Amino acid sequence: MLPRWDYGDAVRVTRNVRNDGTFPGVPTGDLLVRRGRIGHVRDVGTFLQDQIIYSVHFLAEGRLVGCREDELVGVDEAWIESRFEVRQRVRALRPLAVGGEVRVPAGSRGEILNLEKSATQGVVYQTHFDCFAGIPLWVPEAALGEWRRPGDA
Repeated sequence: MLPRWDYGDAVRVTRNVRNDGTFPGVPTGDLLVRRGRIGHVRDVGTFLQDQIIYSVHFLAEGRLVGCREDELVGVDEAWIESRFEVRQRVRALRPLAVGGEVRVPAGSRGEILNLEKSATQGVVYQTHFDCFAGIPLWVPEAALGEWRRPGDA
């Protein structure tokens, strides 16, 4: 088991890192570092003798956070930014059709269940819409907008 990165290497975190109760002074569940942020390896260790853990210093956040190797990619590796998060509420910006039949009217509220990133297709989101009782739909990022409750600015 050899580490992929060494001290001082720049890495990018691939998913949001939340406090699991081990980060002092921050409530459990609060966001520590947002996915896509770049940090530098400060230390390399192991957990349960079978996982490599990197202490990564995220300068912009002012935090030193432990990350598993599978949560990191090299800073030079391809990265596609996405607008929405899993469990985030969204709305359809235009009508969405399945087999030529409109199943989700424009403005319908939905929730992101999953996302996939592709260099050719961009980001697509597996989305469940309140008005569509069928299977979740894979929707391109351009067809979704932020959900705001009526009356929100």
